[in-house]
Amino acid sequence: MMNMQRLRVVMIVACALIATFSTGLAAQQYNWLEKYDTTNALNRRISVPPGFQRVKSPANSFGEWLQHLPLKPGKPEVFLYNGIEKRNQNAHFAVVDLDVGKADLQQCADAVIRLRAEFLYSQQHYSEIEFDFTSGEAVHFNSWIQGYRPVVKNNTVLWVNSGDKGASYKNFRRYLTQIFIYAGSASLARQLHPVKKVAEMQTGDVFIQGGFPGHAVIVVDMALQPDSGKRVFLLAQSFMPAQDVHILVNPNDTALSPWYSLDFGEFLITPEWRFNKNDLMRF
Repeated sequence: MMNMQRLRVVMIVACALIATFSTGLAAQQYNWLEKYDTTNALNRRISVPPGFQRVKSPANSFGEWLQHLPLKPGKPEVFLYNGIEKRNQNAHFAVVDLDVGKADLQQCADAVIRLRAEFLYSQQHYSEIEFDFTSGEAVHFNSWIQGYRPVVKNNTVLWVNSGDKGASYKNFRRYLTQIFIYAGSASLARQLHPVKKVAEMQTGDVFIQGGFPGHAVIVVDMALQPDSGKRVFLLAQSFMPAQDVHILVNPNDTALSPWYSLDFGEFLITPEWRFNKNDLMRF
């Protein structure tokens, strides 16, 4: 009898610890969410093609974080920042549960920046949160934490100690808004490092063409067929105007969609953009 009572106590404590850990993990990993529903995690919602196995990313890596991104239930419409439905509702397979904001700011490259910055923030790697303005000025989150703010005057960036200090999530989001205003695909492309061979692709890599306009999509998952060595990948994007981040369909292979084959040739054709294989880059 005593052993049964002890067992019940142990089970209750274990469940409480698991619940606490899960809540803490959700809050740490995806800070914009009030609650992280693991049943809607990308790696649970999107099955790999038959005969394939999901490529496991290193623990606590950007790739692992992306593979667990929260998705909205079902397949909802993609909405623009102003609440209007996007005109093209045929480009997406699923929608990431990530807020867009109320201004036309979180477009393609901005969404990639948002995901990378959110990951680094969740790991408390504040010193690594650094993005360039289109002018080339590097804007460090550590400087922002200390109260310094970049002020753009006559195409020159001046730093003024005039803002709130601290690394609160609210202050972090203010930092990102400033980045979105003055950064884009051109500045992000300068920051990223070329991946010499598409065969070396990793989850977290980015296809990007810097320009005015340019475009960027991010690799959010990969899978491998052990027998053949073939690999496939998933892509996510925002677009113009600013809109929900969404998982793309594969317009050229409906049987494989939403996955893309790594053997796509010279050009990667997505629903709304064409990339060259040399456009693959990495943080």
